[in-house]
Amino acid sequence: MSLSQQVITVFSENGALAQAMPDFRSRPQQQEMAQAIAEAIEQQQQLVAEAGTGTGKTYAYLVPALLSGGKVIVSTGTKTLQDQLYQRDLPAVREALKVPVTVAMLKGRANYICHYHLQRASQEGRFQSREDAQYIPILQSFAEHSQSGDKAELVEVPEQATVWQQVTSTRDNCVGQDCQFYKQCFVMEARKQALAADVVVVNHHLFFADVMLRDEGVAELLPSANTVVFDEAHQLPEVAGLFFGEDISTSQLMDLARDSQMAYLTLAKDCVALSEAVPPLEKACRDFRLAFQFEGARMPAQKALALKNFTECYQRMLETLADLTKVLETQAGRDPLLEKCWQRGEALLVLLAAWLKGDHANLVRWVEVFSQSVQLHATPLSVADGFGKQLNAQPRAWIFTSATLAVKSDFSHYQGQMGLLSAQTRYWQSPFDYDQQALLYVPEGMPEPNSSAYAAAVAAISLPVIQASQGRAFVLCTSLKAMREVHALLRQAFEEQGVAFPLLMQGESNRTELLERFRTHGNAVLVGSQSFWEGVDVRGEALSCVIIDKLPFAPPDDPVLSARIDKMNAEGKNAFMEYQLPYAVITLKQGAGRLIRDESDSGVLVICDPRLVDKHYGRRIWQSLPPFKRTRKLDEVEAFFAREAATIDT
Repeated sequence: MSLSQQVITVFSENGALAQAMPDFRSRPQQQEMAQAIAEAIEQQQQLVAEAGTGTGKTYAYLVPALLSGGKVIVSTGTKTLQDQLYQRDLPAVREALKVPVTVAMLKGRANYICHYHLQRASQEGRFQSREDAQYIPILQSFAEHSQSGDKAELVEVPEQATVWQQVTSTRDNCVGQDCQFYKQCFVMEARKQALAADVVVVNHHLFFADVMLRDEGVAELLPSANTVVFDEAHQLPEVAGLFFGEDISTSQLMDLARDSQMAYLTLAKDCVALSEAVPPLEKACRDFRLAFQFEGARMPAQKALALKNFTECYQRMLETLADLTKVLETQAGRDPLLEKCWQRGEALLVLLAAWLKGDHANLVRWVEVFSQSVQLHATPLSVADGFGKQLNAQPRAWIFTSATLAVKSDFSHYQGQMGLLSAQTRYWQSPFDYDQQALLYVPEGMPEPNSSAYAAAVAAISLPVIQASQGRAFVLCTSLKAMREVHALLRQAFEEQGVAFPLLMQGESNRTELLERFRTHGNAVLVGSQSFWEGVDVRGEALSCVIIDKLPFAPPDDPVLSARIDKMNAEGKNAFMEYQLPYAVITLKQGAGRLIRDESDSGVLVICDPRLVDKHYGRRIWQSLPPFKRTRKLDEVEAFFAREAATIDT
C-alpha cells in the first residue's frame, strides 16, 4: 500500500485517528492536505501549502511523516509550538498509528543549563539582583536531577530572569570538548538523541543558525533527513535573512570584555595587561552607543556614517578590540576559556572590519539602536539563492505550511522570496462557516491613515464596538506608538463613560501572563502590537472581537525594505504589488486569524483602514481574507452581538 493510500485509511471516519481520539472528526481539507504531503514525501518534492485555521494541518503533516519510515525534521516558528508538538501532538499521533517511531526535541544552546557556567556563576557570586542569587540553589538542584536540562521544565525560575544569561552557554563562550563537564553536557546529550531519533522537532531560528553556521546540531541532522517540514512557514523569509546576513552587536564586544575580565580574575591574575585591556573596550562600546541619540532607531548605514563621532567611535572600538585580542593571544594556551576568548576576539574583529567596508553588493547595511547597545546588520536583499543551495543539496521532500502564505491563493510572492519557483502549491480554505460565525466591519468616515487624527478616530470607532461586544476584544495596532496612543484614549473614554471592562496593554507584563489575565477576566480589552498578531490562541467567548487599526504595510523608511524596493523597481518590477502588498496581506491574515479559532467561535473583525475600500488594491486584500460577511454599518455589528448574546442566553 502506498503512503498516500495509508494516509487515506488513517483519516477515514473509522480510521486509526477516529478510533484513538474520541473528538476526532474527518475533514476533507485535512485529508486532502495529508495526501498532498504524502505524495510530496514519496516523490521527494517541494510543497508549499496554505491551510486555513481549523484545517488540522499539524496532524495532516505528522501522519504521513510518521508513516513514511524515513528521518523527519519538523521546524516550528516558536518554541511554544515546538513544545506543544513534542509533548502533545506527536505522542498522540504516534500512539494512534501504533508506529515504533523515536522522537527527539532540539533547541538552541540558550535553552539548556550549562554545568560549566552554572559552577562559575555560583563560585563568583556576581549577580544583577538578589533574586538571581536566590535562584542558584534551585538551578543547581535542577541541573543535578533533570534529564534534559531544558529551562522550560523549571517553572520556579522565570524565563525573563537575568540569571539565565549566566548559567547557559552561547556559541561564543562554549569551551566544547575541553570542558570538564563535557560528558554531562545537556546540549550534547540533546544532539546525540536528535541524531538517533526518527523524528526531530526544532525551531526556525535553530534550523538556520545551525545550518548556516555549521554549529554541529541541525547541520549534522540534515544529511540523513528524508523529509523537512516547516510549520508557520510564513516566518521563514525574515528568519532566514537573519542568518544569511552578517550581524555584530556592541553587546558581543561587552560580553567578550566581561568574560575576559573574569578569565583574568580566575585564571590569569599575573597578566595585568589583560585587565588593563578590558576597560578601554567597554568605554569604546559605550561611547559608540552615545553617538546615537534615540533608542529604537533603525537607519541605513549611510545615515549612521554621517553622524558626528560615528567614524571616530567605530575606529576606537576596532583598536581597543584588537588590543584586547592581542593580549588574549598571549594567554590562550593557559586555559580553554582564554583560548575561546581569543578566538572570539579574532572573529569579532573580522566582522567589525567587514561591516565598515561593506563590500558585498547583496547585503544591505543598516543600524539598530537599543537602550544599552547598537546592532550592526548586513542583511541580504534576497535569501532565495542561499536557501536554494540547501534545497538542492540532495534529494528529499521539503514541506512549507502555514495558515498565511498566499495572496488570493497565489503563492508567487512566497515562492520568489524563498527560491521555491519549482515547488508544488496547494491551498485549502478553513472549514469554519465564516458567513455565519463572523462579520467583517470596515467603518465609514475614517480619515487617511497618515492623518494626525487617526489614532483618535480608531479609539472613537472602537468604543461602541467594544461596548457591543461586552469587552472581549483585541485591539491590534501596527506600531508601538499607535498602541500607546489608542490605549490612552480608550482608558480616558472608559473613565469618562463609566465603562468597567479591564483594559490591558502589551508590555505591562509578559505575553503569557497578559493572555492568562485576558482569559480569566472574560470581558477584558487588550491593546497590543506585533506580539499579539500571531501565535496567540484564545478560544471561546473571552475573545469575540478583533479590531485592527491599519493595514500592516511595512514602514517605508525601513532600511532593508527601502533597498529591496529600489532593487525591484530598478529591475522593472512593481515593488508595491509584488512585495509590499503581499507582505501586508500575509500579516493581516495573521491578525485576522486571532478571531475564529474553532467551530463554536463567533465574532466581529474590525479593520479601521479606509484603504481596504477606497484603494484599487483593497479588493485584493479583503478577497485574501476568509469569506466573512461584510458590513460598513455599526448597527449591523450591534445586531450581530445581540443575536450572539441571545443564543448564549437560550
